Amino acid sequence: MTIALVDGNNFYVSCERVFNPKLEGRPVVVLSNNDGCAVARSAEVKALGVKMGTPWFQMKDLARQHGIVALSSNYALYADMSNRMMSVLANYSPDQEIYSIDECFLGLEGFSHCDLVTHAQSMRRQVRQWVGIPVCVGIAETKTLAKLANHSAKKSLAGEEGVCDFTRLPAAVRSRLFATIDVGEVWGIGPRLSRKLGDRGIRTVEDLRIADPKILRREFSVVVERTVTELNGIPCLSLEEVTPNKQQIQSSRSFGEYVHDLAPLKEAVATYIATAAEKLRHQGSLAGMVQVTIRTNPHKEAPQYQRGLTIPLPEATDDTLRLTKAALWGLKRIYRQGYAYQKAGVALLDLTDKANRQLNLFSPARDNTALMQVMDRINATWGRGTLRSAAEGIEKGWKMKRERMSPRFTTEWNQLPVVM
Repeated sequence: MTIALVDGNNFYVSCERVFNPKLEGRPVVVLSNNDGCAVARSAEVKALGVKMGTPWFQMKDLARQHGIVALSSNYALYADMSNRMMSVLANYSPDQEIYSIDECFLGLEGFSHCDLVTHAQSMRRQVRQWVGIPVCVGIAETKTLAKLANHSAKKSLAGEEGVCDFTRLPAAVRSRLFATIDVGEVWGIGPRLSRKLGDRGIRTVEDLRIADPKILRREFSVVVERTVTELNGIPCLSLEEVTPNKQQIQSSRSFGEYVHDLAPLKEAVATYIATAAEKLRHQGSLAGMVQVTIRTNPHKEAPQYQRGLTIPLPEATDDTLRLTKAALWGLKRIYRQGYAYQKAGVALLDLTDKANRQLNLFSPARDNTALMQVMDRINATWGRGTLRSAAEGIEKGWKMKRERMSPRFTTEWNQLPVVM
């Protein structure tokens, strides 16, 4: 088994640089919702010691000193650029598992007649030329090793520029390399687990690789046992060419300003339900329960209130209007006056496959299936929210702040880049 892990470098920042070349070589951060924290950092920002998740207000002095450019998250742009990148990479293998917005695994079984490093460099050149995104490629016998090889490619620890092929490294060379990499860089070994392993003297990748997997299973979990097995080149994780459906779908946002009244909370909840319902229909599922939550700001010295309610539905549905009605019913029951609400959220639970739906002869209402299909087609063509329920409102003064967002260059006709 041979697998490649292809990863877009500093993906959000790279997407911004495609359409604004002036950002090349400059320190750039992309901020989270409401322009709160750094969720993507250019190499120049990382070199300044800025950690992932650092609040923007804590960076402002550093930003003035070093000219850091801060941008709001432009999710529509990033999703479209991801689709383009994955489409290009799909041409390099019949087996592709899209792992995240900027990463995918490619199966390379049957490519023994090819030079895999040359194959990987071809991927990098074509993605860069056709999409504009720089990528690195890690190649190995297992998914865990491929992730580690990709890390080595980014850090130029082994192999050619942007590519690291562990299958080419002799065992002794690989062991010496693993001895220089912190165990926290292994896929699935988070900070907490890394500290616990460190207490047992397991501080590097090599320490983990040579550890007894059965003992680690007893002390930690079967996941750690599989990780050790994969580090030794024995596959435990197969490629998932068809992404499994989500077991629950959530949509939540912090507000751009505090909300006190029920009316704007209703608009927010209806908007989040519409987003979640669209995802629900896209994966061909129905929801049997709706959950709605609201909360104040726990970090503010003010009266605190947090409440949620789960509403079982009489019949599973993917109809935005029926889901909205249930969510607003729940919201009305948990809302309390006198609080400054910072965030609301919804979740669609008890998901089932629509193809296996059991109909109820005595159901009091039917889904607006044709209407939902029309809404989805129009919104897919002209942008989310073009056609929406009246419950979502019009002005939406509660919407999150995105004061630094670049144009949606690839998904909005009136925001297409213009060559002067």
